[in-house]
Amino acid sequence: MAKDYYETLGVPKDATTDQIKAAYKKLAKKYHPDVNKAPDATEKFKEISEAASVLGNEEKRSHYDHYGTAEGQQFGQGYDFSNFDFSGLGDLGDLFDMFTGMGTRRRGPQRGRDLLYDLDIGLEEVASGTTKDIKVRKLTPCEECDGTGAKDADDIDTCPTCGGAGMVRQTRRTPFGIMSTTVTCQACHGEGTRIKHPCKTCGGQGALEQVKTIEVKIPSGVEDGMRLRVAGQGEAGGRGASAGDLYVAIHVREHDIFTREGDDLKMETQITFGQAALGAEIEVPTIEGKATLKIPPGTQPGTVFSMRGHGIPNVRGHGTGAQLVKVNVKVPTHLNKHQEEIIRELEGDGQKHKKGWLGL
Repeated sequence: MAKDYYETLGVPKDATTDQIKAAYKKLAKKYHPDVNKAPDATEKFKEISEAASVLGNEEKRSHYDHYGTAEGQQFGQGYDFSNFDFSGLGDLGDLFDMFTGMGTRRRGPQRGRDLLYDLDIGLEEVASGTTKDIKVRKLTPCEECDGTGAKDADDIDTCPTCGGAGMVRQTRRTPFGIMSTTVTCQACHGEGTRIKHPCKTCGGQGALEQVKTIEVKIPSGVEDGMRLRVAGQGEAGGRGASAGDLYVAIHVREHDIFTREGDDLKMETQITFGQAALGAEIEVPTIEGKATLKIPPGTQPGTVFSMRGHGIPNVRGHGTGAQLVKVNVKVPTHLNKHQEEIIRELEGDGQKHKKGWLGL
């Protein structure tokens, strides 16, 4: 009786390649001889691998669906799996690709690399937003050949080795049988084209390393550690492919007066004993300049006042934080006799009021 490969993998007859691959991975992890020490694990692993090698290959699957057997030599025919070492097979996804010949295809020039730049800014720049010109050393398109890598446009033609596919098929004998795999064409490095006469300026690479000045807009409210993406300002891609992106990592320097907490700014200031007792209007620094803060009579040490709108604008546009001012009362250390008498009198009145309140 012909083997039912669909039943072996537990997939329907109209299963997609991704479904077949997922089913194989799940079963292969369960019955892999390095993991499963059951006596029938090796045989079971062989069966699911055989099913995957047939159903994962378009031609073999078509032949199997029509005639009930796979075309050509059966999977693993003539090999003894009992003493085979599976430890070097690597990832099960790679193993599936080896069975089915469905390796990752790569064609055409590759996109340029992304770059990372660290930028230090001050808290004032965070509050207002700013624009910075930064210098970045990176691969840029060759101006001589417009990034093609060729001396002339006519010097680019289809790779004769792979016929423009960027991939070539290789056949090899493995412990599982004769395997056909698809690999990157070494003649064109997967690009599918070749250059007969390379550009003399860039040597056929299509890009040169240069220092470029890039304008970066820093939005107000940006946070320490945040990364800003500047699209297309990474390294140039190979032979005209799209460039990568530039990521700017923001580092906010410590401020002499303010500390940031979310969108709020915190600071401390000193007031005199008289200002705390009688009330006053004092001038305090803000991130934009200076502002007046009203101190009500009887203010206690450690009181925190909130100055709305004097904090940091929210980077997502949700308003502006506050400035939180903690007041510390400066107690005089040297008093003359008159000052001492006034304080003693105040203390005395306090004691009288206290006794009266207690009813003594």
